[in-house]
Amino acid sequence: MALAQPDPVTDPPPQPTPLRGQLATTACMETLQVGYLHAVAAAAGCSLAQPFPDNGIDWHVSHGSRGHTVDDEVTVKVQLKCTYQLAPSPPGPTFGFTLDNDHLVKLARSPVSVHKILVVMIAPRRQEDWLRAGHDHLALRHCCYWTNLAGHPVTGRRRTTVRIPTSRVFDDIALCEIMTRVGAGGRP
Repeated sequence: MALAQPDPVTDPPPQPTPLRGQLATTACMETLQVGYLHAVAAAAGCSLAQPFPDNGIDWHVSHGSRGHTVDDEVTVKVQLKCTYQLAPSPPGPTFGFTLDNDHLVKLARSPVSVHKILVVMIAPRRQEDWLRAGHDHLALRHCCYWTNLAGHPVTGRRRTTVRIPTSRVFDDIALCEIMTRVGAGGRP
């Protein structure tokens, strides 16, 4: 009787668990969502600027095009949030995300001269599941979703749960579509 031997081509040896740094998980989550935003902006042909101090808005994303009617370059302010407390591919048309009321008031202000969007990333709970790389890809997991909260009411005493549409996956196509609408004088 022959015992099956591992094939070094199809059955690579198990990799040792890498020694990860001791940075707080929440700080690492912030870095992950920024990496996602950078990848989306690069693929959409947008530039990024980080306000200092941020005053409740994380990034300014700008998109230049001769096709814009209101200006040759339009900007959208982006607030990033990241959570591992939600399952990937949330079921239903929306999922709930809770914001401090002060933050919601800033994001919900209307009218504005520069529109704002909230981008919420759902990440795997385990840090080692956030990223997959191969010779032909780099995959960040799980997904970012976006919404425009302009005009959203404050309903809670200190915090308010807002609904994020699962149909609004934040990727390069969505960002180009957002910028096209803003560039035509509309809302995101």
